[in-house]
Amino acid sequence: MIKSMRVTALAAALMAATSLTAVAEVVYNRGNTADPETLDQHKTSTIYEAHILRDLYEGLVSYSAEGKIIPGVAADWTISEDGTVYTFTLRDDARWSNGDPVVAGDFEYSLHRIMTPETGAKYATVLYPIKNAEKVNKGELKPEDLGVKAINDRTLEITLEQPTPFFIDLLGHQTGLPVHPATVEAKGTDFIKPENIVTNGAFTLTEFIPNAHIKAVKNPHFHDADNVKIDTILYHPTEDRGAAMRRFQAGELHTNNDAPTEQVDFMRENLGDQFRVAPYLGTYYYALNHEDEGLSNPDVRQALSMSIDREFLADEIWGSTMVAGYSFVPPGIGNYGDPAFADYKDMSQIDREDKAIELLEGAGYGPDNPLKLTINYNTSENHKNTAVAIADMWAPLGVEVSMINTDTKTHYAMLRDRQDFDVARAGWIGDYSDPQNFLFMVESDNDGFNYARYNNPDYDALMDKAAATIDLEERADVLKQAEELFMRDLPFIPLMYYGSMNLVSDKVGGFEDNLLNIHPSRWISISE
Repeated sequence: MIKSMRVTALAAALMAATSLTAVAEVVYNRGNTADPETLDQHKTSTIYEAHILRDLYEGLVSYSAEGKIIPGVAADWTISEDGTVYTFTLRDDARWSNGDPVVAGDFEYSLHRIMTPETGAKYATVLYPIKNAEKVNKGELKPEDLGVKAINDRTLEITLEQPTPFFIDLLGHQTGLPVHPATVEAKGTDFIKPENIVTNGAFTLTEFIPNAHIKAVKNPHFHDADNVKIDTILYHPTEDRGAAMRRFQAGELHTNNDAPTEQVDFMRENLGDQFRVAPYLGTYYYALNHEDEGLSNPDVRQALSMSIDREFLADEIWGSTMVAGYSFVPPGIGNYGDPAFADYKDMSQIDREDKAIELLEGAGYGPDNPLKLTINYNTSENHKNTAVAIADMWAPLGVEVSMINTDTKTHYAMLRDRQDFDVARAGWIGDYSDPQNFLFMVESDNDGFNYARYNNPDYDALMDKAAATIDLEERADVLKQAEELFMRDLPFIPLMYYGSMNLVSDKVGGFEDNLLNIHPSRWISISE
């Protein structure tokens, strides 16, 4: 009888402990724009993919809650006197989610892989400062010629073409994240599937249900796992910002990385501090297809740009969550002075419109011979309202506009695959605070981001010169010359500078506003 009672008591205690454990699980419901096109860090190109990948993997460097670069797998590093050789010492407690140690050879393998032409990395250019990277990526040299060498398991040496003051920042980009070599070799492109994936970050992938959620769970092998307060993350695709806001209000989302601008007043009144707006390093723009017959004329491109009332877009359409943009490089960026503003920046809107009509008439367009354009944009009421407003602004010029709306994945695939379009909505968020990170996009050989198909040898030469210039002030002058060409030729029409908008529950801790709008889940806590 006594033994039976003890067994019963023990069973009850175990059940209670199990119950407490289940209750204690912390689930973070994170709204995240859209389903990723890929979770291959070497093929990624979007911000919403980066949010997931930075949770799954850790690079040589990582990000703090404040969006600052901090040591990651690399415990520390040294830089040679000439600024071209970086030697990283890896921490001895870094582990993959299967328990394997993270070694220098993993990074050597990963950097070889991203530069191998067959990988098809859209963002390989970010790492071109590495010695021979561009030649390897273009098939002119073998991956073994890349300036990356594992000295031993805990020491990695990276040699650059020339001093690059922002190189450590580049390594914080998702393309600097490592893959698990053995898994890639065994599974090929299927290494990203939940049943195959091996990660080294704070979380590991367990489930991907398209149009529903992506599930990641805490990685017990992560070196800082004891300080990670989230057990499970559910990333929810939230292309419909209005629906996302309603889900947030209902408590279904703890955070969302955007908000419906048409409801800014409502959110400020009803959500209070849970609706956050902060400065953001990014530009909202329209890409113009330079191979289109009408848009190949620079006067036409200038007319379209100068007739747009950017203040109206920023204040009325976007509820003052954006700032009118008259340059492609946002003001305040590091290693730069004032950007190259459009020369009509200080003209009245009426004078701009008159000048635009004059330019279009000179190009042979007007009410009797309208310029017919199609604006492509990805799903969002914000993007739709912007396109409708711009179409109205172009109407007095004799421009007839039609519109095509597709989901985000389809839209960007269209741009990258160089399908036919006239005008397309896009945006760029800086990966690091340097003008090169904006201006590199329209170099003639940048197939991944030169949506306009812009090809100007003078522009390319200036970008090459800037890359070889060590003195920061001189380099800034060269980049300013490149941006002046950009603003003259207009591969993209800059429209607005971004402000980041986030919905953040008052139950969430560790979510710190920052210029890059980077919020790793390892720093997040939730109090129910």
